[in-house]
Amino acid sequence: MSLFKKIVGKILNQPEEDENQDVIKLGDQLKNADLDYKFVQLFTHSGGFFNYCGDEAEALQTLNHILKIEDVKSVFCWDQELKNFLDVVKVPYTTELELFNDCAFITCEYLIAYDGRIMLSHNNILHYHSSRLPEKIIIMANVSQIVTNLNDAMAKIKRNGNIKNLTSISGSNSKLDTPNKDNTKLFLLLLED
Repeated sequence: MSLFKKIVGKILNQPEEDENQDVIKLGDQLKNADLDYKFVQLFTHSGGFFNYCGDEAEALQTLNHILKIEDVKSVFCWDQELKNFLDVVKVPYTTELELFNDCAFITCEYLIAYDGRIMLSHNNILHYHSSRLPEKIIIMANVSQIVTNLNDAMAKIKRNGNIKNLTSISGSNSKLDTPNKDNTKLFLLLLED
């Protein structure tokens, strides 16, 4: 990459081609791997924190551990099932995103094995842009939400009707999602169906 491209890329806060190449190379190496394995490898490669949970009790225990370690004081969470988890661990939450929220606890639409990204929509983050989410994001998903690529995810979304505010996020090393947030921590609690 030329020096000029590097400087312009830094000014525009664009990821260096090497980062994209690393994900592409790793994806190519894993092309014959199981979807779940491929997703996990690419998700963690991009800086995400992966937690497999065999059941809801294990997910609750893992959630509690993350909230304590990360010293979370207030969570943005509007999903009723997820709010039940927060009630059990006794962490304050708001159903609207507030400036004082230091964590978001949300669901997702799909987990994309092609590049380890997580697809979100209005169903998960309401009308908020992903860049407005707190620096700590905990996502709860099921193994059945893993899809091969973005085309598969979009096809499933079209079948489910009109979904608004589609976006995708990945771990903190990616810098593809929110250029101003280099220190985002993305935790995934993956539940067996």
